[in-house]
Amino acid sequence: MANFYERRILPKLLTCACASPPMMKQRAKIVPLAEGRVLELGVGMGLNLALYDAAKVASVAGVDPAAELRAQAMAAPRDPRLNVTIADGTAEALPFEDGAFDTVVCTFTLCSVHTPAAALAQARRVLKAGGRLLYCEHGLAPDPDVAKWQRRIEPLWKRLAGGCHLTRPVTRAIADAGFRIERSETMYLPGTPRFAGWNEWGAATPA
Repeated sequence: MANFYERRILPKLLTCACASPPMMKQRAKIVPLAEGRVLELGVGMGLNLALYDAAKVASVAGVDPAAELRAQAMAAPRDPRLNVTIADGTAEALPFEDGAFDTVVCTFTLCSVHTPAAALAQARRVLKAGGRLLYCEHGLAPDPDVAKWQRRIEPLWKRLAGGCHLTRPVTRAIADAGFRIERSETMYLPGTPRFAGWNEWGAATPA
């Protein structure tokens, strides 16, 4: 059972961090590319829902294990034409059939799942042949000095930030999970501490 911090304080902190202008700008680079039947891993507070193009998206299914975040997602702004369902679930054990989705969207989620390789394997499983994974994640920085600080800070960071990791690779992990990277871009987010600001985003298809 979630404690008081996880139920009452952490959602507010996550809202401030995950809805910051630099992170919303990154989300806007990825989410509007989604098409067809869409699955969003770790839908969280529903920050992406307003960014979907309802003219291209048939439906959005979101999964998240946190009841408080799912409730926020259901109330989040979105195009009224968008068909949205939010389910209790984890990225490592998706409650959907093989090949059920045209697009899987994963934004600032791989940092906090228990097993990224399992989550990516599930994403690959539920994608149709020719479907796409759209991703935007923070993770392990390429600069040794920054990475050193990430490793120092991560133990405390995980406790305060809902299990968020700072040192997980992003694009490399996606490729290792059996995806072919179509495009990939990287940068440090402006106005963000470098230890938490290394960002990788792009698109991939099942290899």
